[in-house]
This record gives sequence, C-alpha cells and structure tokens, in this order.
Amino acid sequence: MKATSVSSAALSNAARYQQMRMQAELVKATKESTTGTVADVGLALGARTSQAVTFSRDLDRLNVIIDSNSLVTARLSSTQAALGQLSDTAQNLLTALTAAGNSSSTITQQAGKAAVQQMTSILNASVNGEYLFAGTNTDVKPIDDFTAAGSPAKAAFDASFSSYFGFTQADPLAANITAAQMDSFITSNVVPQFMGSGWQANWSNATDQQIVSRISLGETTQTSASANDDSIRKLAMASALITGLLSGNISQAAKTAVVGRAQAMVGEALGGLGQLQAETGLAEKRVSDASDRMKTQVDLFERHILDLEGVDPAEAATRVADLTQHIETSFALTARLQQMTLLNYLT
Repeated sequence: MKATSVSSAALSNAARYQQMRMQAELVKATKESTTGTVADVGLALGARTSQAVTFSRDLDRLNVIIDSNSLVTARLSSTQAALGQLSDTAQNLLTALTAAGNSSSTITQQAGKAAVQQMTSILNASVNGEYLFAGTNTDVKPIDDFTAAGSPAKAAFDASFSSYFGFTQADPLAANITAAQMDSFITSNVVPQFMGSGWQANWSNATDQQIVSRISLGETTQTSASANDDSIRKLAMASALITGLLSGNISQAAKTAVVGRAQAMVGEALGGLGQLQAETGLAEKRVSDASDRMKTQVDLFERHILDLEGVDPAEAATRVADLTQHIETSFALTARLQQMTLLNYLT
C-alpha cells in the first residue's frame, strides 16, 4: 500500500484559502444584514437586473423632483405672503386717497411715499438667494426705489412733467394747471412710463418670462411672479402720482384730478393682485398634489425593489454569526498547525 504524505504547509495554505473565502462571504453577509438587500444585484437577480435598475432610476428621478418641489413650495408660499402684503399696502393707500378730501395734500403725499417704499421693499424680497418677483432674472434686484436719491424713475417722471408743461412742479405757474390738463398729462405721459417700455427702462429689472418648474415626471407649472405684472405697475403708478404731484404749487383742481386717477388705479391694482394670489394658490395646490402622488409612487417603487433585492434579515444575521464562528475556528486551527514542526516532533 502506497503511503500518502501530509504536509503541514499544505494544510496551513488550505486553511488560509478557506479563511479568505469565508471573509469575503462575511463581508457580503454583513452588507446584506445591514442594508436588507442583496450585496450583488447582478449576481442575485440575473436576467431581472435590468428591471431593478429601471425601478431604481425612476425612484431617483421621483425623489429629485420631490426635493425640488420643497424649494418650489417655499418660493410660492413666500410669494403668496408678499402678494398679501402688497394688497394690504394698496388697501391702505386707497383708504388714504378716499379720505384725501378731508385731509391735507401733505398727508396724502406721505401716504403715497410710504406705499411706494413698502411696495419696493416687498418686491425686492428674496428666498434662498433668489428674488421672488424678478421673473427668470432671479439674481438681480427687480425694482429700483422711486424715492431714493438719483432714482432714474423719479428723474424720468419729473422730466416728463417739465417737458409736457414747460415748468416744474414747484414753479408758480403750476398753480394754473387745470384738471383737464392734468388728466391729459397722466394719460399721454405718465401711463406710458408705467404700462409701456418706460417701466423696464426706469423701474424694473425683472423679466416678463416667469419660472416654469417640473413638478412631476409629466407635469410643469409656472411657479413665480414678476414685478412686471400690470397690477404691480398700476400700484406703482398710483403711488408715484401721489408722491410726485401732490407737492409744490400744483393747483387744487389738478391735485383732485390726480387723486381721482390714483384711486381708480389702486382699485384696478387690488383686483389684479387678487387674481395673482389666486393663481399662486392654484400653483401651490398643484405642486402639493403632484408631490403627494409621487410619494405614493415612491412607496410602490420601493416595495418592488425590496421584492427583487430584499433578503431575510434574520437569515442574513445568522449567516454572519455562523461565518464569524467558522473564521474564528479556522484561525485557531491555523495557529495549531503553525506550531507543528519536525523539530518539536524529534524533540
């Protein structure tokens, strides 16, 4: 009978290879126990891997849009609040104009100045570093302050007055301006400054185009407001009329005409602002509904992915424990083998 030799080195190497294999299996089992999913999707699913990849890709797209919708909701909520403040400003100005017959033009003028300053502050509000009323030009302050020194809007307004009448508001000749003349000046010179190209030349840095956001995989909606809206222009025009024309030597009849036109403009502005609030509220509802629908889809995709890639946590934990025990035993055997030498045997 042929004798078979046994080498302690061969046994040690075999044990080492076995340890390496079990350590690799332990890493895999630990990952599965921690994540609750298979460690290698391709190896575990085979032909169904493409299905899992598709589900994961769609899940990522949905989560990105849901996160984006959170920012959109914050912008719309802030816009809605700002529109409410603009409405309050317009209402306060209208109240002052209604009482103008029983108060001095100085008080009414101060109300107009306060309105234009409040309006400017509100329109220049920003959220997350983006101006709310700038349209798509979100990194540029949308409105210049009419009451600030060197204001191009105020300079254009005063120049228009001087060009039309031939003198300034402070000139004694202004006392001769009739109501009809003032009304004609407002129609022919002031209105174009606000409702025409003069608005963006002297007042606004906003764009007419507004932000359109994707709020679901197949749905987009307008999610911003612009300072170029007609209602905002009318509120600015009424405030500027009161601020710029109820001073100096302008006749009482002309001032009365100014107040009357300003009242009409503020009334129209309030109606337009109400419409803007309704549109913003509708956009908020669409974004909220879209997010709710996508969250439901996310739940479904997560369940499908778990059905494909999920592992039994208890089984994975048991495998980790068994492999750990086997590796410890293997290390102990290897240590014993390393102590087996011919020298020890001969001794």
